[in-house]
Amino acid sequence: MNAHLQPTGSAYFIATETASIESHTLSVLVDNEPGVLARVIGLFSGRGYNIESLTVSETEHEAHLSRITIVTRGTPQVLEQIKAQLERIVPVHRVVDLTVRARQSGQERPIEREVALVKVVSTGEMRAETLRLADAFHAKVVDATVDHFIFELTGKSSKIDQFVSIMKPLGLNEVCRTGIAAMNRGAQGM
Repeated sequence: MNAHLQPTGSAYFIATETASIESHTLSVLVDNEPGVLARVIGLFSGRGYNIESLTVSETEHEAHLSRITIVTRGTPQVLEQIKAQLERIVPVHRVVDLTVRARQSGQERPIEREVALVKVVSTGEMRAETLRLADAFHAKVVDATVDHFIFELTGKSSKIDQFVSIMKPLGLNEVCRTGIAAMNRGAQGM
């Protein structure tokens, strides 16, 4: 057996060498009740699936429904397994692979956005450069003192990654990210 395909207990190693690993965004509509999120997370961890991003919030207050948005990676076979297993959890109402639905409507990806709070500690010329670059990224100053800024930035994850990378040499101190919220274009709902 090839060294890079040694079994590790992870479902990712079930796939053949020719299957490509893709990143997909799943939207899961669940009852808003204690323990549901733990069951969903348990499904991933128990089978060796990784979660790259996770967000959850109540979206339909009257019906007590929450929407969980999960970004995960796997082969098409693994992604189908994940969806099928999620659909079998009792308080799950619907599972939609937003990536597949976007491709079916001619889009590469669903609309994905993330919010980040970024703290940069800087003084002197670095402070002016920090503000100039933050303005170029449309980052909003939400807190400032004579020695630091906290910026709020909304956008694609790649934009936030780039902003964080640019701020590192300028005194990046702390980053807090929400995870991805996603929705497909068009009139069709989840």
